[in-house]
Order: sequence, then structure tokens, then C-alpha cells
Amino acid sequence: MKTKFLFFLRSYFGFSQRESRGLLLVFPAIFLLYLIPSVYNQFLHHQNKERYERYIQKADSLIQAGWKPYESFSFISEMKSGQDTVRRAGQYQRVRSPQFNKLDFYEADSVVLQIVPGIGQTMAARVVKFRENIGGLHDKEQLLDVYGMTPEVMENIFEYFDFEPGIKNKLKINQLDAASLAKHPYLTYGASKVIVAYREQHGPYSQAEDLLKIKIFNEEWLERLKPYLEF
Repeated sequence: MKTKFLFFLRSYFGFSQRESRGLLLVFPAIFLLYLIPSVYNQFLHHQNKERYERYIQKADSLIQAGWKPYESFSFISEMKSGQDTVRRAGQYQRVRSPQFNKLDFYEADSVVLQIVPGIGQTMAARVVKFRENIGGLHDKEQLLDVYGMTPEVMENIFEYFDFEPGIKNKLKINQLDAASLAKHPYLTYGASKVIVAYREQHGPYSQAEDLLKIKIFNEEWLERLKPYLEF
């Protein structure tokens, strides 16, 4: 039988005698590798079946001893969930998490602002400085003018603090010097010097549009600054 099989391999596949004998040795190994997973699965199945039977026997003995599985499972579930519960009238109710006091945005200092996700000590100081120098916000999105501020962090701020638009301090453009004007976030020191110099040469401004007589300024720049001007 072996000789016929070797002759078949040499004649049909063109194998040499040495190659045919080598292939004959490989076949049992392949067959063994094929059987190993099946045998291993049978072994695991037998083990799991024995464990399940032992578990059932143990559970039956505990029940007979007065163990109430539904109460134990409920307790375990609560412990794993990590939620605070209070039992009332035979039922469990979640205790409401305490909330922080929601302050007005203008009352929050650089320490309190750090409660907002995404705001550290440096960003909190920038926000407070901007808020104080600008004199009040007429729109939440003005906070995006703070260096490093992102829309996501801005939205987080107003989840923790109430916001009411309003400008509290305006720029007395006919009275302030260049250094005082330049403290405002929307005015550079260079622009402030030009405003003061023009005022000294041509007299006080009577309305915001008078600033457009200074040719370096444009309407877009003026519209941003206009709500903060006082004449």
C-alpha cells in the first residue's frame, strides 16, 4: 500500500523518491494539528460542564439554607455601579448629586474661573484682565478675543456662570490720554496715539463716525469699538 502511494506521488505529481517519502511523513503531522483544536474544545467543554454542575449544586444548597438570590444580586449591582442610593418604601432611589452655586460671570475671579474644564491659572488671569479692560461684554463670543480661548472652553464657561450682556464702563474718548485708551483690548497704543493727536489738532469728537476722518480707520474697526465709546 505504501509502495503504491509513493508510486502515485512520483508519477502524478512528478515528485522524486526522496520528496515522496518526506511528504509521507508530513501527512500524520498535518492530521495531528487538525485534531488538536477539536480535542482541546472537547476538554474545555467537559471542564465547563463540571464547573456549571458544581455551581448549581452550591446554589441549591444555599437556597435551601435561606439565601435569597434576588436581594444579593441587587446589592452587588449597586456596589458595582458606584451610585449613591437610598432605600425608601422598599425601593432604591438615586440621591441627586449636589450642584455648585451658579455665579454671575462678572463676579467670578481668576481662582473661581478655574473650575471650568479647560481653564487653568494662566487662562483665568487672561479672562479676568480682558473682562476688566473691555468694560463689559455685549456678546458671549467676545471672549474668543482672549488669547488662547477656544469655542469649546467658552461654552464651558457659560455652563458654570450666568451671563447678562451689558457694557458697564465706556471710554471717554475726549478725556483719556493714549496710555489709558490703549488699555482697552480693541485699541492698540499706536491707534490710541493717533486718536489723541487728531483730537488735539481738530478738537473733541462729537460722534463715533468722526473717527473715520482718520483715514487709517475703517467701518469694520469702528463697529467693534463703537459700543464702548462715550462722548
